[in-house]
Amino acid sequence: MRPVTATAAAVTAALAAGAASVAAGRYASDAALKAPPGRPLPTEPRLTVHSTAAGRVVLTRALASQRPGIYGLARDGAHAVVGPVLNHATHSADTVVRRLERVTHGTLEPRDKVWLTPNVYVGDPGAALGLDHLDVEIPGELGALPAWFVPGARSTWVITVHGLGATREHPLNVLPFLHRRRFPVLDLAYRGDPGAPRPQDGLGHLGETEWRDLDAAIRYALRHGAEHVVLYGWSTGATMALRAAAHSALRDRVSGLVLDSPVLSWETTLRALATARRTPGVLLPLAVRAAQGRTGLHGGPEGPAADPARLTVPALILHGPADTIAPWGPSRRLAARRPDLVTLHQVADAPHGAMWNADPATYEEALRRFLTPLM
Repeated sequence: MRPVTATAAAVTAALAAGAASVAAGRYASDAALKAPPGRPLPTEPRLTVHSTAAGRVVLTRALASQRPGIYGLARDGAHAVVGPVLNHATHSADTVVRRLERVTHGTLEPRDKVWLTPNVYVGDPGAALGLDHLDVEIPGELGALPAWFVPGARSTWVITVHGLGATREHPLNVLPFLHRRRFPVLDLAYRGDPGAPRPQDGLGHLGETEWRDLDAAIRYALRHGAEHVVLYGWSTGATMALRAAAHSALRDRVSGLVLDSPVLSWETTLRALATARRTPGVLLPLAVRAAQGRTGLHGGPEGPAADPARLTVPALILHGPADTIAPWGPSRRLAARRPDLVTLHQVADAPHGAMWNADPATYEEALRRFLTPLM
């Protein structure tokens, strides 16, 4: 009986190890498939507030705290806005001083743990920016989708869609720019967002299914007076825009795409987020297989969204080499293969989804040049 017992024990151990590996793969894939809206991605480090003074905040020295530009500074229950690093301000070797533009709500106290966020504004367009808007509901595949509509005089509407770890507050960064140019703007919340229907499996699909909510927003815009639409997406929202422009029955009414930090290779993005969760490298293939099994996502070094043959309208890509979640190599390749349609605007020193934050003026000038012929 001893050999039989030993064999049974070995089989049991192998099965247990296999089950543990499967569970670990599922957990690792959750970093991308269950990224909660409005919460920091695992790549975003926590920083400590050391002190505050009039117009200044002292933070832990890190690559993140030294990023150029303007950012939200958040913790649970508080939000502030910080501007550039004040290099000439007195500080210790392990701290950084940034300009404190304003505290939106809550307080910043010494020893608070905070993180930088691209969201400079919080609230709706009225509360955050003083812009008249309507709260509308868009009939979607899974139910009503909430959206903010900011009226404008033009017949071309801009439909904005956020990406990973964000909410419809993220597009508020560019809303003043679009409003000054009299574009009507429809800022969409889609499946899985606060106030929107939950996906049936409880998972995000990195744009693979979510694009159908953007398609519903296109239908809404055309029913309510738009003649054409520009699709403006960040991160997986950019993936949604590419898919809608390729597959929507109304794609002939899409006149252009603005793609900020586009996720063009879902496998690369999933691996980056899983790695940031301290997933051992040996388990990363399991995370990819788990994601495929749970969502039906197609594999490959670059996803269908990056197929240059599917691009039929002008596109502006705003991206840069500091994006570790959606590396910009696929963006460069897409621009190189479709120079007739794609304009690539490179942004230095900006993390995922924060191309505007690094240099708002230059970003908006690139946006102005692209949108002017589409007005």
